[in-house]
Amino acid sequence: MTVLQKYFGKEILRAVLFVLLAFLALFAFFDLINELPAVGRGGYQIQHAFFYIALGLPGYTYELMPIAALIGSIYVLAQMASNSEFTIMRVSGLSTRQAGFMLAKIGLIFVLITFLFGEVISPLTAERAERLKQQAQGTSSKEFRSGLWTKDQIRDDSGAMIGSRFVNVGELLPNGRLKDVKLYEFDSELRLTSMVTASTADFQGDRRWLLSDVATTRFALTVFNLAVLPDATSGIATTTAPTRELMSDITPDILSVTFADPDRMSAFDLATYTRHLAENRQVTERYDIAFWKKIIYPFAVFVMMALALPFAYLHARSGGVSLKIFMGIMIGVSFKLINSLFSHVGLLNTWPPLATAIAPSLLFLAGAVVALWWVERH
Repeated sequence: MTVLQKYFGKEILRAVLFVLLAFLALFAFFDLINELPAVGRGGYQIQHAFFYIALGLPGYTYELMPIAALIGSIYVLAQMASNSEFTIMRVSGLSTRQAGFMLAKIGLIFVLITFLFGEVISPLTAERAERLKQQAQGTSSKEFRSGLWTKDQIRDDSGAMIGSRFVNVGELLPNGRLKDVKLYEFDSELRLTSMVTASTADFQGDRRWLLSDVATTRFALTVFNLAVLPDATSGIATTTAPTRELMSDITPDILSVTFADPDRMSAFDLATYTRHLAENRQVTERYDIAFWKKIIYPFAVFVMMALALPFAYLHARSGGVSLKIFMGIMIGVSFKLINSLFSHVGLLNTWPPLATAIAPSLLFLAGAVVALWWVERH
């Protein structure tokens, strides 16, 4: 078994690497075509485009690894079937369970690689790519014409929540600085207590922001009760200051999440942002689904390799190697589409996030079990 394990491992690793490199080259070519119109805009030159595309490849590696594992495994197993190698292995005592166990041990390598790219490499390179593009083009992050909106909590010195704050940011610069900041602060009864404007805000660490060119307008609680205070303007006071320190749970990382694709974020970042949304009583379903997909997706490699195993039982008369590879490509594309479809349908129908994330893998795993049962019977 050790000899067979090494033989399977060497052939499958080589085939999967080849398929993955071919996919990466194809996607890099398409990305280059998409980036060419942006070349020459500001300081964004062709070398920046190449670097931007290269930084996006780890994200594609994460997304394509299960499909590459499927196609590479099908190629190797189909070749063995066409050369009668797998038939000889079965006659020598190799059972379906043993073959599946060998594939699972090989698949564990791909699972670990997928986790590494999804949790460590891809989030860092994706963030670096966006900063590179913004710096080269001289642009900044904007979500709406009115800027970026987020919600925060106001806490006292003991950490207890005493109110809420709505934050409006005109621009988020690549270095994490905020421009054109507006804060609308409310008490626990949701009554507006103050409005703060600042030209810039810089994060100092430990929940502290330093606001510059600050204007603070405070509202007395009687302002909104004209029966008590007919002249409402007398309950409004405005002060200015060159700087002011602000304590907030919001960090530049949390703000940058707003502009990031959840599928390109790490599970740790998704969990942090989801917790922030939940604390502020905001909708978290989209990020909950993305979090569970991030946890479960690497294990789809096992499902894809299980789907590849039945192809070892199909002889040449059941179709050539090229036909089987084409079938593998269609299965991989179907898995990708169904995985994305379940995410949107689950979000629309408020399905449990874990069930939404795991359902496509379970569906294709059931298909693999049925396919193995069929080839063994026939």
